[in-house]
Amino acid sequence: MKATKGKRIVVFLDYDGTLSPIVDNPDLAVMSKEVKEFVKLSNVYYAGSHGMDIMAPPRPVKSSDGKHHNIALDKKGSEVRFQPAKKFMPAIQEIFTKLEEKTKKIQGARVEDNRFCISVHFRQVREEDYDMLEKKVKSVVENYPEFHLTEGKMVLEVRPSIEWNKGHALEYLLDTLGFSNSSTDVLPFYIGDDRTDEDAFKVIRSRGQGYPIIVSSIPKDTRALYSLHDPGEVLRFLLRLGRWRKESSSSRSLARFKD
Repeated sequence: MKATKGKRIVVFLDYDGTLSPIVDNPDLAVMSKEVKEFVKLSNVYYAGSHGMDIMAPPRPVKSSDGKHHNIALDKKGSEVRFQPAKKFMPAIQEIFTKLEEKTKKIQGARVEDNRFCISVHFRQVREEDYDMLEKKVKSVVENYPEFHLTEGKMVLEVRPSIEWNKGHALEYLLDTLGFSNSSTDVLPFYIGDDRTDEDAFKVIRSRGQGYPIIVSSIPKDTRALYSLHDPGEVLRFLLRLGRWRKESSSSRSLARFKD
């Protein structure tokens, strides 16, 4: 709290495993009512697909150097989007269809279309079937040289091979919000639980100020400097931070990652 005095706080939050518990069915990964009330959803910047699909509140935005980014309102005029991997969408749909076909006979496997990346969940796959699943997924991805395969928490992810990750998305959002590296009065918080969040932790540390926070119940190698035990502890931390900031006169901005 002392470190935030006189600072503008920007909070970045991962979703699965951070705001909601990890569950067998990704569709059931929903944040608690208390978190929804806290974050005031209409004012949040959302970044899905590891930061490749960014949605912002409908208001004018530009970078700290005064230049406008390649952002546009959606058809309804209610959202601002930044999509650095948009050209890959036709290929992503092809890969999604092929993966569904290839994996449909593997019990427990689930293919999820995350717009700019594809997740193959194997949390409910029998251990003896995992090698077969991985082989089938690789057999599809190897035919698309512009894509690569990574592994997260009980999930295989197919992503475009572009120089973009959660760290880049974090830098983009800070810049768009006017909180560039030269802003010494800005204190960013990033809270996440997955290995893909490590890129964002790295960016926070490179700024020389801010709080990279990992959510984990066990010790692990990480670039984060602090930790919270689980989503329940994340909520308690955010509520304390929110109450404290409400008592001060400083403004607060909030952003959330969904992957």
